[in-house]
Amino acid sequence: MGGGESKPGKILIIVPVFNVPHVVVTENKWKDLQYVKNYQPQTKAVSHVRVLLYGPVGAGKSSFISSVTSVLRGRMANVALVGANNADQSITKHYKTHKIKKEVRGNFYPFVFNDIMGLEEKTGQGVSVEDIKLALKGHVKDGYKFNPVSSLTPEDPGYNSSPSPDDRVHVLVWVCSANTPNVTPAILQKMRDVREAASDMNIPQLVLVTKVDEACAETEKDLKNIYKSKHLKKKMSDISSALGVPLNCFFPVKNYSKEISLNDDVDSLILSALRVMIDFGDDFIETM
Repeated sequence: MGGGESKPGKILIIVPVFNVPHVVVTENKWKDLQYVKNYQPQTKAVSHVRVLLYGPVGAGKSSFISSVTSVLRGRMANVALVGANNADQSITKHYKTHKIKKEVRGNFYPFVFNDIMGLEEKTGQGVSVEDIKLALKGHVKDGYKFNPVSSLTPEDPGYNSSPSPDDRVHVLVWVCSANTPNVTPAILQKMRDVREAASDMNIPQLVLVTKVDEACAETEKDLKNIYKSKHLKKKMSDISSALGVPLNCFFPVKNYSKEISLNDDVDSLILSALRVMIDFGDDFIETM
C-alpha cells in the first residue's frame, strides 16, 4: 500500500511498532534528521514531494506542519495557523502549500505540505470529499478557498486545468487524534471515499496518530511509554480495521503545542514519520 519493497542502497527504515526499545528511536533521531536534510528527489520530473494532510477538525494537521518546521529549524516555529484543541470549526479555509526554509537563505527543502479544511460529519460542512480528490490530481490551485456547500469546478478560478507532476499529491496522510472518541460513521465513510480514490491513483497513504501525550497519563508523563499504551494500540487497531490500512503505516506523534523548547523524544517521533513520508513519496514519483 504505497511504499513497496525497499530499494537497493536505501537506508533501512525502522517503523514504529509496539515494544520497540525507546533507545532505538532516540538514536535514530540524528540519522533521520541527516537523511531528511540530505534528501533530493530521485528524478528531475519533480522538484519536491507533495504531502497532503487531511482529517477531522482539530486533529492536528496544521500543528504537525509547524512541528516539522520546528524540528528542521532547530527552534520553535509556528508557520501554519493553529486552532484551539476544543475548536469545533476548521481554522484552515484555503488550500495552502507550506514550504520549509533551509539554513541557507533562499533555499527550501524538496518536500512540501498541503493543509486543507477539516472533515466534518454533516453534509455541507467542512472540506468536500470531491475537493480532496481534485487536490490529489493537482487540480486545486494554491490559495483556493474551500466552499463546504459547493465543490470546485473547471470554471472556477481556483481550478488548475493542466496540473504538472509537481502539482499532484505524492503522499496522502490521514491525521487523527488519539484523544478523541471513535470516528463517526459519516466521517469514516468520507475517509473511505478519499482512500479509495487515492488507491485508484496508486498514491501511498499513511496515518498520523496525534496527541498521544493526552491519550493516557503514563504517556503524558513519559513519551517512552508510547509503545506500551494499550489505549493507543487499540485506537490504531480500530482505525486499521475500519480503513484497511496496515499497522506498519501508522505513526504515533506528539506535536509541539505548549512547549517553549525542543525535545529529543518528540523530535524522534516526528522525524520517523517524516522520513517515511519522503520515501513513500519518492517511490511514487518514480512510478509517475
